[in-house]
Amino acid sequence: MKNFWYLFSAYTIIWAVLFGYLFSLIRANRNLWKELEGLKGRVSTRTSEGTGKVRG
Repeated sequence: MKNFWYLFSAYTIIWAVLFGYLFSLIRANRNLWKELEGLKGRVSTRTSEGTGKVRG
């Protein structure tokens, strides 16, 4: 039982790192969705201007 403190500390650190990584993935996913919605808006604006073609 002497090493229980080290085991507890290791598991705590591992879970903290995993939650931090998960949080960063969620934030990156949210940013990608915002960017995708912006691009969809730009494409629909360009296609509704009358040409029907998207220009780069």
